Amino acid sequence: MQLHLLDATYELFRAHFGRPPVDDPSGRPVGATVGLVESVLRLLRDPAVTHLACATDHVIRSWRNERYAGYKTEAGMPPVLLAQFALAETALRALGLVVWPMVEFEADDALATAAARWADAPDVDRVVILSPDKDMAQCVRPDARVVCFDRRHERTIDADAVRAKFGVEPESIPDWLALVGDAADGFPGLRGWGKSSASAVLARYRHLEAIPPDGRDWDVPLRNTTVLAATLRDCRADADLYRELATLRLDVPLTETLDDLAWRGVPREPFSLLVAVLGAPHLESRVPRWAE
Repeated sequence: MQLHLLDATYELFRAHFGRPPVDDPSGRPVGATVGLVESVLRLLRDPAVTHLACATDHVIRSWRNERYAGYKTEAGMPPVLLAQFALAETALRALGLVVWPMVEFEADDALATAAARWADAPDVDRVVILSPDKDMAQCVRPDARVVCFDRRHERTIDADAVRAKFGVEPESIPDWLALVGDAADGFPGLRGWGKSSASAVLARYRHLEAIPPDGRDWDVPLRNTTVLAATLRDCRADADLYRELATLRLDVPLTETLDDLAWRGVPREPFSLLVAVLGAPHLESRVPRWAE
């Protein structure tokens, strides 16, 4: 059995920017939610998807904003998209799915916690995290018991794919992001460190604390090792903070059992109510299975 974990915040963003606007009968914009439901119904038609949970960012801010003032916020987000977060969670529940709406944590933290919890469960052959987010690459396991899947490009992201894209092992992704930075999350990385230099150094040493303090001792094919080493020494506190921000938490309090994540079909009454609220009757014909 495969356990599928959906980054519903990513799916909501993708639906908002990837389809024409849609209004409900009252004139409220609901296009992102309708697109999310359409996307998840397509997913549920796959017979391999038997156990599925969804994580959402109920609010954009999290514990990371307390650690770093420059971390991402809702600023600049389209208001019509932000207004649909709660509606999207209602829609996912109407599909008969478990939803983890994050407030203190982020959706990625919930997905990482779930993957770590159930990857070695006796009944689980593989955990598939449905997200192309580079942060999630740190969850990928070399034994392939945890992989990511990019639904947009229909591509499995296993350990080989992580190495091919980033030049490092999955476990080194937080260190890599600490050096390179992550514009989407709002932290800059270290001056002078680029993707190539970070990949070369971390491919050899894996983690920040294993990097020799003197660049002349580095066993890597780079010319500017002394400069990079000096920057890392001078900005080590920043690097450690950025790595903390990039490291997904594994302690999100998820109360469900694996059996709770089994999808048993779409419940008729909640879904019919959702369809009426959205003004999207076409969704009923796309339901692959109704709950008994």
